[in-house]
Amino acid sequence: MKICIFGAGAIGGFVGAKLAEAGAEVSMVARGPHLSEMKRNGLTLLEEGLNPRRIKIKVAQDPSELGTQDFVFVTLKAHSVPSVAESMAPLFREDTTIVSGVNGVPWWYFYKVGGEFEGTRLSSVDPDNKQWNFFGPERVLGCVVYPAAEVTEPGVIRHIEGDKFSLGEPSGEKSQRALLFSEALRSAGLKAPVRKKIRDEIWVKLWGNLSFNPISALTHATLDILCEDRDTRQVLRAMMLEAKSIGEKLGVNFPIDVEQRINGGAAVGSHKTSMLQDLELARPLEIDAILGSVQELGQITKTTTPTIDTVLAIIKLRARTAGLYPG
Repeated sequence: MKICIFGAGAIGGFVGAKLAEAGAEVSMVARGPHLSEMKRNGLTLLEEGLNPRRIKIKVAQDPSELGTQDFVFVTLKAHSVPSVAESMAPLFREDTTIVSGVNGVPWWYFYKVGGEFEGTRLSSVDPDNKQWNFFGPERVLGCVVYPAAEVTEPGVIRHIEGDKFSLGEPSGEKSQRALLFSEALRSAGLKAPVRKKIRDEIWVKLWGNLSFNPISALTHATLDILCEDRDTRQVLRAMMLEAKSIGEKLGVNFPIDVEQRINGGAAVGSHKTSMLQDLELARPLEIDAILGSVQELGQITKTTTPTIDTVLAIIKLRARTAGLYPG
């Protein structure tokens, strides 16, 4: 089984290294100094309680150097995918599966969802339907990514926490390809449950990304402070409740309540969200997939989102003034 990690940053590099260590046939698409260092010396993985390991993995900037794949695990930031979608073509056979490990509401969300919204397209995450038309939603296996990791320097990945990658077909079936990919991840020492209702997990993670990320980027507060401060906690709660109203109209079941979700964020401790890290490192902010998409879903379901609208407007302006909003 051939697996290509498209986007070998923190999460992509972490999962690629774990798969390669377990003996899987893995390749990765990367760029810049990170690519150059991995070509020269391999990828160094740092995990708490373990010695650093240097792992040799086939890496390239041009996907055509890697050949066709059984699975392409996309771990890019959501706003980066449309511009590179067509470059993935050399990786695809007719039966190649795209594992969608991208944050936020995925572009394929309304494929095989059933009901009145079946086939709805989301312009906030898939402008001009580029991914829907080029990839085809039938290729997609959904994935909710839970680990946190960071690139500490080119060629070096530090795992911070978490080891779960929940998988699920848009249709809810327990397919052979889902089971195969789950087994590959589990053989690498990772948790990879196959879920019947992957959209429920997408929303629980989205709750946190939707609220924690922009508020942390605006305040520069870590998760513990963000969730424990009385005033910012009120803003987080309001955003989550608005999102919950949308999700429930779309048939989502939330297995935990808002207070539990915020407490879960606080329990992570003094961790900087990915959006705050991107702001500090002058990287484009992932705004449309995790906020703009929820605003769009609010419009589709006729749900008002005043708090989300306000925070979205402010974080967009913050990103624009820093030159970090690609939208």
